[in-house]
Amino acid sequence: MKPIRKAVFPVAGLGTRFLPATKAMPKEMLPVVDRPVIQLVVDEAREAGIEHFIFVTGRNKGVIEDHFDRQFELEFTLRERRKKSDLELLSRDLPGPGTTSFTRQQSPLGLGHAIWCARELVGREPFAVLLPDVLVKAECGCLAQMMDCYRELAGHGNFLAVEEVPEDVTHMYGIVGIGKPKGKALPITRMVEKPPRGTAPSNLIITGRYILQPEIFDILGTQERGSGGEIQLTDAMIRLSDTSPFYGVKFTGKTFDCGSKVGFLAANVAYALARDDIAPALRAEIENLIAMPHPTSTAARQRSK
Repeated sequence: MKPIRKAVFPVAGLGTRFLPATKAMPKEMLPVVDRPVIQLVVDEAREAGIEHFIFVTGRNKGVIEDHFDRQFELEFTLRERRKKSDLELLSRDLPGPGTTSFTRQQSPLGLGHAIWCARELVGREPFAVLLPDVLVKAECGCLAQMMDCYRELAGHGNFLAVEEVPEDVTHMYGIVGIGKPKGKALPITRMVEKPPRGTAPSNLIITGRYILQPEIFDILGTQERGSGGEIQLTDAMIRLSDTSPFYGVKFTGKTFDCGSKVGFLAANVAYALARDDIAPALRAEIENLIAMPHPTSTAARQRSK
């Protein structure tokens, strides 16, 4: 069984849903409390045993590379001011020498194309993909849970994180159909990208974490453009499933879609409430905000008088 040593992080997106905040700053660098979103996703990968972190970037994303490098001026200043705890924090989060790689997705041709851009850095070995828009808050990281299933099946096949959603929103996601479980792994019998209402094979959606065999690169290299004129990863996975099995992994944890404003704000609240140093004060602030009269409600009451 080949170990999963490398992970790909597609970070080339423009982040238009967060304009103007993302006009000059990558959306992946937006903070959840005091850690960038991409740092939390890398933390998850590191916990799962990933050794090599591969970022597929685009223009104006250089700050991501800077974040995962040393900042000598900052370190010097912290030493001068005897900020030992801050120095230790920076050192702990810093990847080791030679463990990060960056490559460009020069054209916005979709997730499948972004992953294909990492082919030379990954090589011919199984690898993980983590979408930075998705945070999974869990005692044991989502990717680590998937790794357990990968090992249980001796590294045979491909693994997708899946979770249940209400039936009335299945048309908004990539959906899988499943067969009889093999331990914690659910054999995937069908994959459909955003099925029409009422036609989904289940209510299990693909949730931003993948373990894929390297043969996916061969397929992506010849994959025709699909929905939106982009090279779709789901289309390539459907083709790969003809020769290599796919399994769903129902993970334990709470998912936050940080590609949406509400999901991003909810992640900030959840991660903050999990911290002893700020949770009591934040909880009090939230209670005060909820108790405040809503401007719209006040106006409506005045009109009704």
